[in-house]
Amino acid sequence: MALDIEKKTLRVELTINGRKVSGEAGQTILDVVRAHQIDDIPTLCHDPRLEPYGSCFLCVVEVKGSPRLLPSCVTRIRDGMEVTTRNPRIVTSRKTALELLLSDHYADCVCPGQRACPAGVDIQGYLSLSALGYHEEALDLIRERNPLPVVCGRVCVRKCEVECLRNQVDEPVGINFVKRYVAESHGTPPRKPVDVADSGKKVAVVGGGPGGLSCAYYLARRGHRVTIFESLPKLGGMLRYGIPEYRLPRKELDAEIQGILDLGIRVETGKALGRDFTLGGLRGAGGYDAVFVALGAPLGKKMGIENEDSVVGVSSALDFLRDCELDGKPELKGKVVVVGGGNSAIDAARTALRCGAESVTIVYRRTRTEMPAHHEEVDAAEAEGAKLELLAAPLELVAEDGRLRALRCQRMELGEPDASGRRKPVPIPGAVVDIECSYVFAAIGQDTDLSALEGDPEEARPAANRWSTLEADAATMESSVPGVFTGGDVVLGPSTVIDAIAHGRRAALAIDQYLTRGEAVGPEPDFKSSRDFFGEIPKETFATVEREPRSRMPEREAAERIRDFAQVEMGLDEPHTKHEAVRCMECGCKSVFQCDLKRYAGEYGVDLARLTGEVRRHKVDRSHPLISLDPNKCILCSRCIRTCSDIVGMGVLGLVGRGFDTTVRPALGKSL
Repeated sequence: MALDIEKKTLRVELTINGRKVSGEAGQTILDVVRAHQIDDIPTLCHDPRLEPYGSCFLCVVEVKGSPRLLPSCVTRIRDGMEVTTRNPRIVTSRKTALELLLSDHYADCVCPGQRACPAGVDIQGYLSLSALGYHEEALDLIRERNPLPVVCGRVCVRKCEVECLRNQVDEPVGINFVKRYVAESHGTPPRKPVDVADSGKKVAVVGGGPGGLSCAYYLARRGHRVTIFESLPKLGGMLRYGIPEYRLPRKELDAEIQGILDLGIRVETGKALGRDFTLGGLRGAGGYDAVFVALGAPLGKKMGIENEDSVVGVSSALDFLRDCELDGKPELKGKVVVVGGGNSAIDAARTALRCGAESVTIVYRRTRTEMPAHHEEVDAAEAEGAKLELLAAPLELVAEDGRLRALRCQRMELGEPDASGRRKPVPIPGAVVDIECSYVFAAIGQDTDLSALEGDPEEARPAANRWSTLEADAATMESSVPGVFTGGDVVLGPSTVIDAIAHGRRAALAIDQYLTRGEAVGPEPDFKSSRDFFGEIPKETFATVEREPRSRMPEREAAERIRDFAQVEMGLDEPHTKHEAVRCMECGCKSVFQCDLKRYAGEYGVDLARLTGEVRRHKVDRSHPLISLDPNKCILCSRCIRTCSDIVGMGVLGLVGRGFDTTVRPALGKSL
């Protein structure tokens, strides 16, 4: 008769983080920690299907009696062992290991365009979706970070396109063109997530511009009850009262705003802070649990020249554009001069032409190259008849009987670069010119107006700085007053639509934390590797990329469009939109959302600048139809080599070279 012999597994008793546990003989410390869910020990080279390797040294732990830290993935447990998995020494060691791995990690987690976008929109993601015809999905992805894609598709300053690496090949991808197409041609109104319940919390948003709308949108999507208070008759802020209709049609603007309000947001227009309510009143009798202050920068800067306040016909470009929206388009009889070189100056000039001005001259103290306005907008203004008077600075307003006759300007020349990097204009002695005009609109900057806060006692007002902007925590947008958050131009000074949108979203996430946790802490650390950290990317990197011309935005003819305020840019059709989306070189990593190296780098707060040295720049092997082999991203963990040989049974990869020059390559020097 056969004997039944029961094989008993030998158990090992040990202590981990002060907790007595047991494991099977032969198990590693990492095995036991994970089996008992004691801690999340980071690993990169480890795979439970493979033999332990111990190359990344992220999983180190402290074992009593050992003078050095030990890799938990290869250290076997033994009776009486006392293990610590996390303390300052261990954290420092893991951080150093990560910094060593990343010191030669020549790769982009996300494309440079996404890093340049203040809102962090996943540009590569939505371009890919649009290229495949998934336009609604592309729009949903945009709205995760930007609730105003129709607006931004028309008026964004396109910081993303400035940084687009396609510039090194031919021209940047028409990122904004694609955004506009998916938002206008395939857009559906935003929807509140079905699983979000009413929080019962009330939030007041003071200011209905892009920052306020953004904050309200993301708060409503988290179940909070939001009311927007706006001093002007309609929502939109500078979108409505600072950008002309030919650039941003009011029908499109109204529809996008209504889509946000349809999430259940209340609106009170014609209600001004300081006149109709105070911050203290909102938090007190109003019953609001938090407030977001988005007052903008509504005042146009003065030129500071003689007769500016006493001559009829002089105003800021901002006031001119706002009055056009509030009171209807005026009939301008005579010649107009616009002072400034930014987008607001161009907007004022083109609007003046549509209001019947005999002529419009744009006066700018530098050259055309230094003009901050989009060059396409400057081209459009010239096509419509505006003239540029460059290297000229306002000196004096010349008047007769209190009525403007001319703008006297000082001729300038360019000197050395100033703090902005642009060459500083310096006067040419004795060179003065009079430009005949009946109107002067100054577009040389904007200021905040904090007088609305004076209705609250000083201790209840958000702190301001010497530039008359409000101070806010960079991570949470919380002001010096608990529960009062702020953002946009009132914090930044005159900035951009997308900056205000980004502030609004950041504040909304922090307000949600404040309401649900009792404290605003801001977003989780988000590490992003970038090639440009290691210096300028060599042009030969893109030598194999085929040149593809950028699509041109169709426009109405200048002679026709100058007669009205109908839209000028007509938008791309689907074939041209796809062409632009396909031009994307996909510079960001496709594994960015599943990358443990990125996650650990953020968790351990790595500092790329701490360990620097020589950097290798390898060619990427794209010869395989489904797999790319990019040695620039390799951390030499050998998981790919071992998976192929030990699991798949194919020894197709191996380590080539020694030391710093080691890389993973296919066998026999062949391509992938």
